[in-house]
Amino acid sequence: MGLFDKIFKRNKEQEVAKETLDKGLEKTKQSFFSKITKAVAGKSTVDADVLDELEEALIMSDVGVATTVEIIKRIEDRVAKDKYLGTSELNSMLQEEMVNVLTDAPTLEYQNFDLPATKKPYIILVVGVNGVGKTTTIGKLAYNFKKSGKKVMMGAADTFRAAAVDQLTIWSERVGVDIVKKEMGSDPASVAFDSVNSAVAKGADVLIIDTAGRLHNKAYLMDELSKIKRVIQKVIPDAPHEVLLVLDGSTGQNAIEQAKQFTQATDVTSLAITKLDGTAKGGVVLAIAHQFKIPVKYIGVGEQMQDLQVFNKLEFVDSLFSLK
Repeated sequence: MGLFDKIFKRNKEQEVAKETLDKGLEKTKQSFFSKITKAVAGKSTVDADVLDELEEALIMSDVGVATTVEIIKRIEDRVAKDKYLGTSELNSMLQEEMVNVLTDAPTLEYQNFDLPATKKPYIILVVGVNGVGKTTTIGKLAYNFKKSGKKVMMGAADTFRAAAVDQLTIWSERVGVDIVKKEMGSDPASVAFDSVNSAVAKGADVLIIDTAGRLHNKAYLMDELSKIKRVIQKVIPDAPHEVLLVLDGSTGQNAIEQAKQFTQATDVTSLAITKLDGTAKGGVVLAIAHQFKIPVKYIGVGEQMQDLQVFNKLEFVDSLFSLK
């Protein structure tokens, strides 16, 4: 049983989700744990040498320099306060401090896929470069929202890449939700405008709008997203309600660079980090959440539609340490 297991009383569905998370983070926790074990091997107390080894282990696990420094500083302060601290207590302390540096997802727990009752339709604008799993994430989001009882629609505003519209269409058919789309080369803002009007007319609970995955020209990207927002607000003045940035967790530090570029180009309000099941670089979740102070709202820990999970920082950290 992990440090946080006693906090949760999970139902059967939540237990399955936790098992999926444990399995999805297996590569990360095997790599991470081997480094932590090496850092404290043969030590009886947490001293400067142990902290130096721990710092290196965290950095090598893609937790990032700034986040690692913050965690080590907090542990140093606790060690200084307690005077004597054994390495047996280090894991629990490390778990607690890793949780403390994570930014909370707003009022979401487990697999609820809740939406604010006062926002209907709830408009999600999805951004991210090609190849990070953006279209797949939209499909999985649609599936999970529909499963939770929501009426879902999609808007295919990535009109510069024919495959993007085709892929989103396939997902809409697979999930069984309506999609608004136009031919390749159409004005993305026009597609977004029509999508919102259609969502309002059909009484949708949530509309997920895909956008072009380009970053080579930030100014152009900013202009395009600004235009999309302006036309959406002609229909719903406070929309979009969420700008979700999708990042590929398997790329480690490159995901951090992408987050930096996109947060400079537009007002990102939440993050989805994908492909964590195929990498040992899951520590990058901590680095991204801590560095950008933007909530990690969803994580992808498998290929199935239900393997996109609402991020829970306690469950995430618990899974990193819950080696079977």
